[in-house]
Amino acid sequence: MPLISVVVPCYNEAESLPVFVEACRGVFDDMVERFGTSFEMVLVDDGSTDDTVERFKEAEQVLQGHEVRWLSFSRNFGKESALLAGLEHARGDYVATMDADMQDPPSLLPAMYEKMLETGCDNVATRRATREGEPAVRSFFARCFYRLINGISTTEFVSGERDYRLMTRQMVNAVISLGESNRFSKGIFSWVGFKTEWISYDNVERAAGDTKWSFFSLARYAIDGITAFSTSPLQIASVSSLLLFLLFLVLIVIIIVRRLVFGDPVAGWASTACIILFVGAIQLFCLGVIGQYLAKTYLETKSRPSYIVKETNFG
Repeated sequence: MPLISVVVPCYNEAESLPVFVEACRGVFDDMVERFGTSFEMVLVDDGSTDDTVERFKEAEQVLQGHEVRWLSFSRNFGKESALLAGLEHARGDYVATMDADMQDPPSLLPAMYEKMLETGCDNVATRRATREGEPAVRSFFARCFYRLINGISTTEFVSGERDYRLMTRQMVNAVISLGESNRFSKGIFSWVGFKTEWISYDNVERAAGDTKWSFFSLARYAIDGITAFSTSPLQIASVSSLLLFLLFLVLIVIIIVRRLVFGDPVAGWASTACIILFVGAIQLFCLGVIGQYLAKTYLETKSRPSYIVKETNFG
């Protein structure tokens, strides 16, 4: 019986977990009957401050007949760390990753498994066909992010893609083998390669609670993705500096010629102030870009663990 591990990172999902677990129970029972699979659910608590861990213990009773394994972090390490922990502890021949807020519908899992068997692919990923129900500003910036990162990175990013996917053990091992601590899973899933099939679905509202992703946290996440999978910002900073240097060489020649031909008229302070502010802004921008990459390098050299487990129901 092929084992499917369902990895679920959670942060303050006490309200939505009962709905999610109940939905998974029906899907698991159906797939056991249809495909002869077996299941384990790997729940990862990312330092929640509500009763998420208590819901984990209740899930063991709801999913009787299917193994439930869970672990809880010592603090909030972020979704990427929770996702990594779930993948590292999953034992299945196939591993599915999904969120507990029901925006990743468990009902899609049978179709994903069926597509994997039919096509022989290593990864069945999902993407939202529409962003209906999402704030217009967030949708706009999300589309801008995907256009930008696909323009400057050699790694492919699919607009609207979710972390909800079903992977073979071989692909999961490849994802885990990347030792970087500053992880951007959407890029990693694409970078490791393997044949991928896509399933689209309409956007689904959360079952309960509020999203944990604010606009600024999403912006930081986008910057992480850009710096993790592209060095183009560094190249842009270098090219900008070179162009400014060439521009000022030309301006120096113009100033000398003007001095020799027209004398030394009093220059306007406004144009001088604008030039100083413009050059200063470019310099600060370049320093900021270099600082982002330097900070990532600094964090990587520390070799700190991606997470620390405080409590678990398995050894």
